[in-house]
Amino acid sequence: MVIAQQDSVSSTGVSIANLQFSYDRGFQLRIPSLEVARGEQVLLAGPSGTGKSTLLHLIAGLEEPLHGVIRIAGEDFLKLQGSRRDTFRGRHIGMIFQTFNLLQGFTAIENVMLSLMLAGYSTEEQRRRAESSLGRLGITDLHAPVETLSIGQQQRVAVARAVAGEPSVVLADEPTASLDPENASATIQLIKEAARNCGAALIVTSHDPLLRSLFTRVIEVTG
Repeated sequence: MVIAQQDSVSSTGVSIANLQFSYDRGFQLRIPSLEVARGEQVLLAGPSGTGKSTLLHLIAGLEEPLHGVIRIAGEDFLKLQGSRRDTFRGRHIGMIFQTFNLLQGFTAIENVMLSLMLAGYSTEEQRRRAESSLGRLGITDLHAPVETLSIGQQQRVAVARAVAGEPSVVLADEPTASLDPENASATIQLIKEAARNCGAALIVTSHDPLLRSLFTRVIEVTG
């Protein structure tokens, strides 16, 4: 995967320089420079297997690059280790997964509060932020176990969890891969609005060409 150098932007949410990563099987990722501003919304477009998800995992600190710099909200994220990295991730990075990754047996508000707890917020602040985030996204039954909610409601809980901490960056990895075109468009608009409301940089990956028209900045990802 190669992403060409990008022009710099102000108020950066994510800034990447000289990033390199490789798997043993030979896949390599190289990014000389990439910046995404707070409030900016970017689509990483390209076929499966080109490294889009790997890039999100690197930005989130879930994979380690060979070398390079990733700054989140001005912080050299890769230099943080252990619990410091986990807390910083919880405070500054919101993640939305294709399969939601909600905790079954836990309620909607518990799912959101748990992510805030891991970010180091007090119990009172966890509840306040969780109630506010879920409410903005139309979830009124805060104490319903997530497995009893509709798929659409579970999706909204997942988005609420990602933005409850008002992160610097929201990462959405193929969030529409299993949806039909109408629901895919509605889902992207939901994610975009939630990220806009919290002032986060938004990076979405997708191989769906229909989503290109929904973003003013599209970065083509090639193998």
